Amino acid sequence: MVRAHEVLRARPDLTDTLRDVDGVFAIRITRSFWDRLDPTDPADPLGLQVMPDPRELEAHPQDEPDPVGDAACSPVPWVVHKYPNRVLLLATKRCHLHCRYCFRRNHHPSAALDPTPEEWAMALDYVRNAGVEEVILSGGDPLMLTDRQLDDTLSALSNVPVRRIHTRAPITYPQRVTQGFVDLLRRHGPLWVIVHCNHPRELSHDVDDALARMVDAGVPVLNQAVLLRGVNADVETLTELCRAMLRRRVRPYYLHVTDRAAGNAHLRVSTEEARQLEEALAPRLSGLSRPRFVLDPPAGTGKIDISHAAACGKNPGSS
Repeated sequence: MVRAHEVLRARPDLTDTLRDVDGVFAIRITRSFWDRLDPTDPADPLGLQVMPDPRELEAHPQDEPDPVGDAACSPVPWVVHKYPNRVLLLATKRCHLHCRYCFRRNHHPSAALDPTPEEWAMALDYVRNAGVEEVILSGGDPLMLTDRQLDDTLSALSNVPVRRIHTRAPITYPQRVTQGFVDLLRRHGPLWVIVHCNHPRELSHDVDDALARMVDAGVPVLNQAVLLRGVNADVETLTELCRAMLRRRVRPYYLHVTDRAAGNAHLRVSTEEARQLEEALAPRLSGLSRPRFVLDPPAGTGKIDISHAAACGKNPGSS
């Protein structure tokens, strides 16, 4: 893990910012991700995702305390149930790396980072009895759990036909994708892994190896990304990202309009900008490599395509 003094050595101008921002949402950068970015460049597209920024401390009139409406859809702690046929299980609030745009960065610092044994038993019981087709392990990052914990969790949910793991770890901490982990995935099929990569420069050699280990084992892998100003909100970068993922046998899945969490206003891309990018991107990509452009409104209604949002006159992602 990268230490604060390394951040300040690269960017001494962030001395006050680091202290103030870290008190709101801790700075956490893996060594692997650090080695891919240029920490001295304030405009580096990887650095913008993880380096502290004084703009994180600025309030914005469109900030939402619960950007995607999870709270109203949580029947028991650590469970979000928005859709009739699938349910989200929050395995932990911990992550290997803290993305500065994260919509769950608003978890109270004093709140527990993991469920108690009683809460976890209640959450698993709810999912087992919800009658859903799919369960999604999310967080935080579920790969913060040990292989034993993941194995126990997936075994406890064996009555759910399809299991999904949503994780950024293969991108931010690729050494987590060990052979033991891949064997675990294979044992618990049908199981899908959805990774999160926003920029083609995130695809280092160790990331390539991690993705290949899963795909070679027969595990379907998809990618979701977030539209971020200064990072990937241009046609050239998105084209390169989608093509790069498909070449690695990872299907581009979702491209999210940035959720309006407090502290990420400087990175947001409006729904109208996203719609224009979608139109410009379409002729450049095959259907296989083209992701769905979606937003997740704070009303808790679940994801909708931005074309539908435009037709309904909604613009929840504007900045």
